[in-house]
Amino acid sequence: MSSVWPLCLERLQAELPPEAVFTLLKPLQVNEADGRLSLYAPNAYVVEHLREHLPRIRELASHFSEAPIEVRVSVGSLPRAAPTGNGAAATAPVRTATSNEPALPALDSHHRFDNFVLGRSNELARAAAWEAAHRPGERARNPLLLYGSTGLGKTHLMVATGNRMRELNPGARVLYLHANQFVDAFTSALYGRSGGGMEAFKRQFRQLDALLIDDVQFFAGKDRTQEEFFHTFNALIDGRQQIVLTCDRYPRELEGVEPRLKSRLGNGLAAGIDPPDFETRAEIVLSKASEHGAVVPEEVVLLIARNLRSNVRDLEGAVKTLAARAGLMRRPITVEFAKDTLRDALRAQQQAIGIEKIQKVVADYYQVPRAVMTSKSRARTAVRPRQVAMALAKELTDHSLPEIGGQFDRDHTTVMHARDQIDKLVKTDARMAEDWGKLIRKLTE
Repeated sequence: MSSVWPLCLERLQAELPPEAVFTLLKPLQVNEADGRLSLYAPNAYVVEHLREHLPRIRELASHFSEAPIEVRVSVGSLPRAAPTGNGAAATAPVRTATSNEPALPALDSHHRFDNFVLGRSNELARAAAWEAAHRPGERARNPLLLYGSTGLGKTHLMVATGNRMRELNPGARVLYLHANQFVDAFTSALYGRSGGGMEAFKRQFRQLDALLIDDVQFFAGKDRTQEEFFHTFNALIDGRQQIVLTCDRYPRELEGVEPRLKSRLGNGLAAGIDPPDFETRAEIVLSKASEHGAVVPEEVVLLIARNLRSNVRDLEGAVKTLAARAGLMRRPITVEFAKDTLRDALRAQQQAIGIEKIQKVVADYYQVPRAVMTSKSRARTAVRPRQVAMALAKELTDHSLPEIGGQFDRDHTTVMHARDQIDKLVKTDARMAEDWGKLIRKLTE
């Protein structure tokens, strides 16, 4: 049977409101086999509301199918399976651990690709991590450095890479460390506090298939650690062993790190992760609600997604708090319940970002006077910062288009044009994408 769900989904996305698409359709896992289209939903809430659209789904499935087809919807998920096609592990290292090699710590099994919510803010990083897991050691992605603010999913992606390598090759020696753990291990070996000294230390790290190090900015100011890491780094790269690192900023912006190490960090692929956009935030809330077994109505999903904008960790924390309190009090999660439970988090976020702050941050970033935000100047040096500030105000605040326009001495149609223009440039212009990401981080950190 040819695949009919993508055709059904395309038609449904055109017919349904965006809220219904990401609340009801995006969370689905789908299986088509033996004349049956099985739709697996993460919770009963999605199933209940999806049933309202089931007649239309069945109509579309019959229209696009070459043979009679049955449509079923239920709570559940597909069994995890190794990917085929572009998921082939063609160049993954194949090795078997020997009895004299020390066992490596287990990786956090919660950090997987299949529960990482993909969005515009992280799609490059996710694609690069997937490729590194399936084709480790390729110079174009070695090292792979994932950078961005706290709580955006860098560690999740890095550990997911290691977990996927171990799934494809159970004998793969993959080690995850925080940068401070590497510092401690090096110091212990250097001063003879660990068995085998420096020779054992070098052997441990240079016999790995993949080394994953979190928060490499903590190497700053530690000259001897940087020296040893530089040599370890070179040995692994020369051996085509994969290195994945995370950092809170772009490599060139690291302070207290030797220039030659900075250069090496930038020799592979550096992929930034920005704060998630609205649609991705909503999908994250749905995903986390499913993980915690919480029934979160659509209006509560929208409330959280609109108001908690800074990072994934805050979104997960909000869902955990709601689920725990609802369970203890034996109450359903409603908008009123969510507002009461999350009132401090919602208030803090709303107070943190205002249009005046956005105007100041954007003016400082582009090194233009704050007055250009309300001036009538049509010079490019004034127009572009003003458009960026308007687009950010629409993205990061709950103000209406007329309210935003009033703060810039413009009408709402000018704000709409600015938003559309910047959205297009972010997708097509690398410099604008970098500016947008940096400004989002400045405003939400």
